[in-house]
Amino acid sequence: QVQQVESGGGLVQAGGLLRISCAASVRTFSSLAMGWLRQAPGKERELVATISRSGGSTYYADSVKGRFTISKENAKNTVSLQMNSLKPEDTAVYYCGARYTYSMDYPKSADSMSYWGKGTLVTVSS
Repeated sequence: QVQQVESGGGLVQAGGLLRISCAASVRTFSSLAMGWLRQAPGKERELVATISRSGGSTYYADSVKGRFTISKENAKNTVSLQMNSLKPEDTAVYYCGARYTYSMDYPKSADSMSYWGKGTLVTVSS
């Protein structure tokens, strides 16, 4: 069982930056591939970024490529999402996902995640 707690959400103006983090209370954090998914009101969920268990491989949705950076710190049991050049359309609840894996590749779908946090709200004002 993995329990994740997201933090760092808030209100930011368009063009601004924000860093959200996810702390997982497990003993084998280095065995987890992780990712971020977002859900905006009235919109389908979107897999934003994922990272392999080692942190060496990453995936980004086209909508955030070049603006967001996912990182994983195994020593701190934390995965973070640095969000720059934020846009109003980035407004959503951001959820941290995780799965145990032997693979060194990044997760390719939200359905491949086994555990989800409760989310943190990011609001970008225009």
